[in-house]
Amino acid sequence: MKLTKLTAVAVAATMALGTVTASADLVFPSLSYRTGPYAPNGIPFADGYADYFTLLNERDGGIGGVPIRMIECETGYNTEKGVECYESTKGEGSLVYQPLSTGITYQLIPKATADGIPVHSMGYGRTSAANGAVFSNIFNYPGTYWDAASIIVKHVSDLESGDLNGKKIALVYHNSAYGKEPIRTLEELSKKHGFELSLLAVDHPGQEQKSQWLQIRRERPDYVLMWGWGVMNQVAIQEAANIRYPMDQFIGIWWSASENDVIPAGDGANGYKAVTFHGVGADFGVYDDLKKHVVDTGKTAGDGSNLGTVLYNRGMYAAMLASEAAATAQKIHGVGDITPQQMRDGMEALKVDQARMTELGLKDFGPEINVSCANHGGPGLGAIQQWDASSSSWSLITDFVEADRDVVDALIAEDSAAFAAENNITPRDCG
Repeated sequence: MKLTKLTAVAVAATMALGTVTASADLVFPSLSYRTGPYAPNGIPFADGYADYFTLLNERDGGIGGVPIRMIECETGYNTEKGVECYESTKGEGSLVYQPLSTGITYQLIPKATADGIPVHSMGYGRTSAANGAVFSNIFNYPGTYWDAASIIVKHVSDLESGDLNGKKIALVYHNSAYGKEPIRTLEELSKKHGFELSLLAVDHPGQEQKSQWLQIRRERPDYVLMWGWGVMNQVAIQEAANIRYPMDQFIGIWWSASENDVIPAGDGANGYKAVTFHGVGADFGVYDDLKKHVVDTGKTAGDGSNLGTVLYNRGMYAAMLASEAAATAQKIHGVGDITPQQMRDGMEALKVDQARMTELGLKDFGPEINVSCANHGGPGLGAIQQWDASSSSWSLITDFVEADRDVVDALIAEDSAAFAAENNITPRDCG
C-alpha cells in the first residue's frame, strides 16, 4: 500500500500485529453525492460513513493502531463522475470502494477486479455478485435486491394468510439499472405464488409520476412495491397519499425508506413500510461514543442533524463493516498497513457475530455476518420497518427473516454463470 507521510517527524507505534510507523495509513474513499437531486439521501449516508471513521481515529487511533484517511469524492450520483472518482483515487492505496450507486458499481466491477481492489456494494449493485466464485472482488453483504424482493413478497404473503393467488402487485421503479434489478425475481415469484405483476417505470430523477399513479388509482393493485431513490421517493409517497392508497400496502426497498422520503407527505405517509437489513433509531451504545468523540468535539462531517436517521445509520454500518474487514485482514496477514488485495481477503473472511456487535455498541442492530469464498452476499435477511407520522419515527414491525433461497439462489447461479461465460471467467474453486 502506498505510504503517505502524516507528520514531519516519524513516530513508531508498536502493535501486537507488528511495528507500524506514523507514515502508514488506511485509505477509505467515499464516493459521495452531496449535490444534485439525490443529495437529500446521499448526505446522511456520507455523514455516517465519515463520522464512524472519525470515531475510530479519535477513540482508537484508527484500526489496529493504524490511522484512517478518508478521501471523499463527489459523484452527484452520476456514473461517469463515479468512474472518474475511482480513477483519481485508486492510486492513493484505496482499500475498498463503496459506490453507493448501482450504475457506478456495474462500471467498477471489471475495473476494480482487474486492479485487485475490492468493491462493497452493500445492499445494491449486481445481485449475482453474491457468487464469490465468479466475482472475486465484489461483495454485497448483508443482503441483495433479490433477497429484498422475496422478503417483501413473504411479508405480503403473511398479510394474506399465505395465499397470493390472484392478487395484484405493482412495482413502481426507477428507470435505471438499479430500479430494474428486482424485476426478474418478482417475475419468478409471481409464477410461484400466482400473483399478477405490473411494472411502472419512473424516469430520472422521478419528479413526474402522475401517469403512474393514475394507473394505480384505476387498477387498484392489492400492493405497491417501490424501488426508488432521492426525490422519486418523496413524490411517490405524496402521490400515493393524494389518491388515498392504503399506506400499509405500499412497501419500499431499503433505499426508499428514509426520513427524507416520508416527512414531506406529513400524516399522509403514516403506515408506509419498507424492508431493511439493519436497525433504526439512535438507541445504540455507539451513539454515546459518537457524541463524546465526534459530536462534542466538533468533528462531525455534517451539522450533526442526521445522527440516528436511517441513512446515517446505514453509512455508519458500512464503515463499521469496512473497518471490521480491515481488522480481519490485519490479523490474517500479520501487518497493520494492509494492501487492497489483503483487504479483499479480510472481507471474504469477515465474521461479525452478535457478541462483536455488542462490543461495537450495536447490539441487535442487524443479523450476524458470515462471508465466505462462495458467499459474498451475507445472510440475506431482512425485516419490515414502518413509519409512524405521529412520532416521526420508524420502527421494526417484524423479525429479520430469510429470503426465498430456492428462487434467489437459482437466479444468482444462472446470472453469474452467464456473466462468467461472457467474460471468459473460470469460477474459483470454493470447496
